Amino acid sequence: MPGFGYHATVIRRDWPEWLEWELVFASHLLRRMRDRGFTEVDLRRMLTDATNYRPGSVPGRWVVECQHEHSEWHVIVEPDFESRLLLVVTAFRVD
Repeated sequence: MPGFGYHATVIRRDWPEWLEWELVFASHLLRRMRDRGFTEVDLRRMLTDATNYRPGSVPGRWVVECQHEHSEWHVIVEPDFESRLLLVVTAFRVD
C-alpha cells in the first residue's frame, strides 16, 4: 500500500505482507460500520495510514492502530495465509 506505515510521530517499520492483501469484511464489521460512523473508504484509508500493529487477544488476529476523524481507532484483522486474504473482523474508536 502506498504510504503504508508512515506517520509523523512513528518511525517507518517493517509491515507484514498481509496488510497489502485483498480485504474481506466480516458480517459483524458490516453491521457495525453505520453505527460507528465509518465507511469502507474510511476503513481502507485507516489501514493505509496505520501507525502500528500488534498481536490481538485472539490467536491469529492482529490489532492495527489507526486514526480516523482525529481519534484513535483499532481495526481487528485476521490474515488468511492460504487464500492470501485479510479478514477485517471489526473496527472501533478507542475511548
